[in-house]
Amino acid sequence: MSVYVLAWIIRIAVLLFAVTIHEYAHGRVALAMGDPTAKNAGRLTLNPITHIDPIGAICLIFFNFGWAKPVPVNMRYFKDIRRDTVLMALAGPVSNLTAAFIAGLILQFDLPQSPLYQLLLIYMLIMNIGLGLFNLLPIPPLDGSHVLENILPPSAAWKFHQMRSYAPFILIGILILDYYLQLNILGRILNYPIMKLARLFGGDNFDILMGHL
Repeated sequence: MSVYVLAWIIRIAVLLFAVTIHEYAHGRVALAMGDPTAKNAGRLTLNPITHIDPIGAICLIFFNFGWAKPVPVNMRYFKDIRRDTVLMALAGPVSNLTAAFIAGLILQFDLPQSPLYQLLLIYMLIMNIGLGLFNLLPIPPLDGSHVLENILPPSAAWKFHQMRSYAPFILIGILILDYYLQLNILGRILNYPIMKLARLFGGDNFDILMGHL
């Protein structure tokens, strides 16, 4: 099996890991806040197949940022809806950034000699950071939109909530423009913080490996 094929296998494996912990974290925090909806729907699981969104997965593989199939949440179970919704929404991105941080620590203290192990750590860093930061964008239906909506004053939050019906089309439009017109809108927003965090987490060894790839 060629190194190229093995690299794609590693990339897909990291993708499955990243989206799984992301959605599992949402469901786990929602359950901790009193909402059993994800658990009852069979989504409180580490089985990656249940969490894959095909379009989001393709975007994550090719652009290093994307999304998973959202876990079902019933916010009526929350004692403090605004606070608990923010915590639930942040849980997914935080899980990805935590995974990237751990991968970075491993890289800092153990520069691997195996090219495949090197790719594994690089993908763990970049794809988890990409998934985490992308989902923090305040564009519905991404996690950042739930955070923003629930920290805005009620009147502003209601106006923002009314955007939810058409905001996903804005997101899809940006992705299409980025791809066909090569405007790199999301890249301009996300590439710098992604690489900055990857260097922060991975230290000098991250730059060494990136220079060899």
